Amino acid sequence: METHREILQFLHYHPRSSREEIRKGINFQGSDATLKRLIATCIANDDITVEGKARATRYSLSNKAYLLMPLNLDTYFINDIDERQVQTIFNFDLIKQQLPTVDLFTHDELKHLQNLQKEFCSHITNMTENEYRKEMERLGIDLSWKSSQIEGNTYSLLETERLLRESKTADGKTKEEAIMLLNHKDTLRFVLDNPEYMQQLSIRSIEDIHALLVKDLSIGKGLRHRRVGITGTNYHPLDNEFQIREAIEDTCYLINNKKNVFEKALLALLLLSYIQPFTDGNKRTARIISNALLIAYNYCPISFRTVDSIDYKKAMLIFYEQNNLYAFKQIFISQFEFAVREYF
Repeated sequence: METHREILQFLHYHPRSSREEIRKGINFQGSDATLKRLIATCIANDDITVEGKARATRYSLSNKAYLLMPLNLDTYFINDIDERQVQTIFNFDLIKQQLPTVDLFTHDELKHLQNLQKEFCSHITNMTENEYRKEMERLGIDLSWKSSQIEGNTYSLLETERLLRESKTADGKTKEEAIMLLNHKDTLRFVLDNPEYMQQLSIRSIEDIHALLVKDLSIGKGLRHRRVGITGTNYHPLDNEFQIREAIEDTCYLINNKKNVFEKALLALLLLSYIQPFTDGNKRTARIISNALLIAYNYCPISFRTVDSIDYKKAMLIFYEQNNLYAFKQIFISQFEFAVREYF
């Protein structure tokens, strides 16, 4: 199994490699017959694609393996930012050609998520409207806190609860930190009061959510017109306004045409962060829209309360740099499970 992973990781960085190049690249010590068998297994598992014949045969990763094969975060981030071999520019094939061809969740992962959703539906069936609202309020406080903490907000969870329930600010905190949290509360209320609004994503609906989140924060509204950088990575998002608009339109089309609600929510989390359509507040917007999609289809929303902020950022960075969503998918699954078991 370890050799399989080595082969896939080598092809990730060296597409269209020959068998001999794979052998040298992973320093394979076994026989040629064994290497042939390992590659054949990867092909049978739809992890490797083949082009050419005989000596001209070349191997590359399939879309499935490129997007979903496990990558070890700890190993990946041993290298500093300038030492990592990364994709520095926006991948134009990702949204139109690669993601539409792949099921993001395995059969077992999807079965687990569907069972959790059934558990959620069973729980809320026995709740009154008031009880449901109270649980949503509790989840909303946790989401507002964690989403803001990921972005550097220093309010504690208890301070956040006091602010959102009693409108009492914490000592030693900035006005902007309080506004960020209160905006989360208002945006979540809008989503809960208008669940159907997010069933079909559009540029307008995404801009509306962003506008609510950045209200009174001196952050420009609407799609950005200038370049932005992302701390901790050499990946550079699109800097052309027309390409940004096209990427968002393609993302809306992809998400709206996905039948699986879990895929809709996961794609919103990843792609809105990847495109960075706004000058600031992109990941906050992605988290709220992902939850808005879950709520729109009567699925359990996610608070992200127990996710480690560093792990979240690493999983996002590896998607920026390698378009690999395995690590972030694991976060999504574990946080959905936590939400069903903790709040409902």
